[in-house]
Amino acid sequence: MAGPGTSTPWAAWYVLPADDKKVMQALVAAVIVDAIESLDLRWPIVSDADGARNALARQALSEEM
Repeated sequence: MAGPGTSTPWAAWYVLPADDKKVMQALVAAVIVDAIESLDLRWPIVSDADGARNALARQALSEEM
């Protein structure tokens, strides 16, 4: 059993039923999706100059294959 302070807002614990594997896996997936969505991630804004350098780097990497 988890001790006091084990589950925190930044490292929460979840108790999931494991008697039905498919249901358990769906619940785990839902917890992961909720955690990722709560991060409110955004793509970085890249300047035109940085975008051009990235394109050149991608091209160079693809030519190495």
